[in-house]
Amino acid sequence: MYQEAALLLALLCVSSNVAVSAPIRDGLLPNGNFEIGPKPSQLKGSVVKERNAVAHWDMTGFVEYIKAGQKQDDMVLVVPEGSSAVRLGNEASISQKISVRSGRLYSITFSAARTCAQDERLNISVTHESGVIPIQTMYGSDGWDSYSWAFKAGGPEIVIRIHNPGREEQPACGPLIDAVAIKALFPPRFSGYNLIKNGNFEEGPYVFSTAKWGVLIPPFIEDDNSPLPGWIIESLKAVKYVDKAHFFVPEGHRAIELVGGKESAVSQIVRTSPNKFYALTFNVGDARDGCEGPMAVEAFAGRGKTLVEYVSKGKGGFKRGRLVFKAVSARTRVTFLSTFYHMKNDHSGSLCGPVVDDVRLVAVKTLREKKDIYSQELRVTNKILQDQEQSGGKLASQPVLRMR
Repeated sequence: MYQEAALLLALLCVSSNVAVSAPIRDGLLPNGNFEIGPKPSQLKGSVVKERNAVAHWDMTGFVEYIKAGQKQDDMVLVVPEGSSAVRLGNEASISQKISVRSGRLYSITFSAARTCAQDERLNISVTHESGVIPIQTMYGSDGWDSYSWAFKAGGPEIVIRIHNPGREEQPACGPLIDAVAIKALFPPRFSGYNLIKNGNFEEGPYVFSTAKWGVLIPPFIEDDNSPLPGWIIESLKAVKYVDKAHFFVPEGHRAIELVGGKESAVSQIVRTSPNKFYALTFNVGDARDGCEGPMAVEAFAGRGKTLVEYVSKGKGGFKRGRLVFKAVSARTRVTFLSTFYHMKNDHSGSLCGPVVDDVRLVAVKTLREKKDIYSQELRVTNKILQDQEQSGGKLASQPVLRMR
């Protein structure tokens, strides 16, 4: 009995010595909205004097602790999450060490706003990866945008760092940062019913429940790992990830909005068999965010191309697009882009665009099979329309399917 008790005590001692923090859960980082602020003695005006003055964060350089409603000259500074945020001056940074699962893909979501300069950008990094996110283009009407950035964890502990590399004459003239969150991503697989991975865009970056402006996903050149698993943002502008809680989504709970015209494109490379036919179907609509007027989405696959036109009233709605093409290689790139540039009707100058959702790709062999797929897609679309009508939603246009 004494030996068993001694063994148990020894095991407890060993386990306490090797215990590590549990991997962080999806959601805000500890004090990710900066609500736990410095003591008055750790501030000089709004400037943070001590690098660990804000709980859970390490700060270097000229960092200010900003309260909602605080003024800068004649401008009122707006805080998107809670009542506090931080502002990064020239070469200032904030960082936090967290525990993760090694080798897993994660996405960081954070909100940022310009306060002075027009050409502001942010460096975001983890221990072994980094990227640059330009924030000079504002997509939201509220003065804020939320951005996402993905990385693959190289170890069980990482340091997340957001850095302002600015060179402004005023050292305090930098972006506001708030609401920093993380989400583990699970790369989806294709199935026999759909060769497109994550075709309904349900797997993506963390979306704040209070953020009615969506989450921007940066171009591929800014992010080696995509926050939108399966998809590549291969354009100069970001695309916007929208949720059903704040936008119109044709199917499921998530979709993407092509907010930068032809500079805002998404693509995916899929496995195909040369000389075989495939049918690509997808939804095109508007996000119910005040984006009005004639819209057009171009879809490319192999040597095939189709243009789906949609007239938006800015109140939500969609139509179904379809493209049948012949594969010319073992890998086929499927790409979507918006033909036109659009701005919201609220006179904010904010960019917007058509929504793309429910992308499906299947192999077809015979004309009869093509007709069967057409009928199946028509039934799916009509079911969505019926659900919308029963829930009181109004669709701006009826679905249009064309055999090609």
